[in-house]
Amino acid sequence: MADAAAQAAQPANPIIPPEQSLIEYPSRFPIKVMGVHHETFIEAVVRIAREHDQTFDEATLEHRPSSSGKYLGLTVTVTATSREQLDAIYRALTGHPLVKYVL
Repeated sequence: MADAAAQAAQPANPIIPPEQSLIEYPSRFPIKVMGVHHETFIEAVVRIAREHDQTFDEATLEHRPSSSGKYLGLTVTVTATSREQLDAIYRALTGHPLVKYVL
């Protein structure tokens, strides 16, 4: 049981020292979001992007509806300033009930 407790205490995303990161900050960072094609889906994604990147420009949002029209794919390009910021964006997006996938 001690091993299970030790594993549970490990962070899901280990801390990566800046010199080992593959991302240079700040940088433009695209995030793919797939969700239910609902009237509030785009608003929710834009709100989350702006909460974490005050410079986010909604005009850069790319839309791709699924062939059935039931889902909508969005590409949200944020200005990434840190790993912590990106993790927070991913957590907020994946936690939203209309969001199905985040890449």
